[in-house]
Amino acid sequence: MADVTDRSSTDHLVVADRAAWRAWLDLNETSSDGVWLVLAKKGTVEPTALTYQEALVEALCSGWIDGQRRSRDAATFLQRYTPRRKTSLWSVRNIGIVEALVAEGRMRPAGHAEIERAKADGRWDRAYAGPATIEVPDDLRAALDASPPAAATFEGLNGQNRYAVLHRVITAPSETSRANRLAKLVAMLERGETPYPQ
Repeated sequence: MADVTDRSSTDHLVVADRAAWRAWLDLNETSSDGVWLVLAKKGTVEPTALTYQEALVEALCSGWIDGQRRSRDAATFLQRYTPRRKTSLWSVRNIGIVEALVAEGRMRPAGHAEIERAKADGRWDRAYAGPATIEVPDDLRAALDASPPAAATFEGLNGQNRYAVLHRVITAPSETSRANRLAKLVAMLERGETPYPQ
């Protein structure tokens, strides 16, 4: 079999296409702690034709997850892929993808194991929505209703800051943690502060 990878940079993995990424995962999914994968922007076929969506699907099959994204050049970008950690939360989007992969019979044993672990410890049921579909939870809405200054700041948040606030509340690992996060976020909003510069 021809070498389908280019390690010209020790930090970056370049594979020709989806099949090559699948082959790399099959060989490395249990031994690697992750890679910065070079992905193609729209219309790119060299040095890789692998797209973000294709890479994500194959990673999820193996129990891996996407992480940070970095710019690279005009034709490609870098995306971090790592094995899913034991406490890693699931997104609603990724649950939908893996449910389809299970139905198609494409999940690998490591991917099945991650699904079962998430179902057993409750992370599956606590999946979070993405920025386009996330909603203000009732407890945050009540806290904002009780604090007009916090509500005013919240209503003026840009998309990034709004999602950051909602995500921090929704992904709290326990009710106690959620209450603490909620109190800190409302206090921050009352001061007119935001998680990130607007």
